[in-house]
Amino acid sequence: MFLSEHDVVGVSQNTAQQVQNVGAKMSKAVETFLASEGQSKRVKDYTWEFNLVNDEAVNAWAMPGGKVVVYSGLMPVALDETGLAVVMGHEIAHAIARHGNERMSQLLLLQAGGIGLAVAMSEKPKLTQDLFMMAYGVGSTLGSLSYSRKHESEADKMGLVFMALAGYNPEKAVDFWERMAANGGSKPPELLSTHPSSDRRISDIQEFLPLAMTYYKPKE
Repeated sequence: MFLSEHDVVGVSQNTAQQVQNVGAKMSKAVETFLASEGQSKRVKDYTWEFNLVNDEAVNAWAMPGGKVVVYSGLMPVALDETGLAVVMGHEIAHAIARHGNERMSQLLLLQAGGIGLAVAMSEKPKLTQDLFMMAYGVGSTLGSLSYSRKHESEADKMGLVFMALAGYNPEKAVDFWERMAANGGSKPPELLSTHPSSDRRISDIQEFLPLAMTYYKPKE
């Protein structure tokens, strides 16, 4: 099993099932989209796996190969399956686009310039630490931060397309990121963050929405 019993104990079965349901729809949407673009090879060896971790951190991440994890602390921000689709689409996009140099998609976990991954992960379950340290490098430089912000914008846009194809309204992504911004508290200046500012992110999403909506067909 990908996650230990220690990681998942106490997690609501209903919430875990939501993660599984959204994951199934999102992975199918991703495969459909890539096939239409002649890029199926990007997920040729993927074994999709969607898990919920019992952790109060407002976070989620994906690894190459189709492993996606959502932390229970994210659920009050996600609210429902559409909110989950926003964040899952974003995380899956990082993996599909091979944004490995970013080390981990951080949402709110690492919004501080210069903090090392090893330090940030020090209080996480041992299995989670091992997975990150195995898959990603440690540390960051100022020069790489803008590159990570570019990755974030790319993942936002790709994620909108994926969730639309899965039958979730991409317009709801604006609501999700507004809730995320309200939940974030104090943040460092954008120059020292691996993420774009909340205002910048929401503005970029709104600009991209007309194209994303062309992929959206509500499920009956």
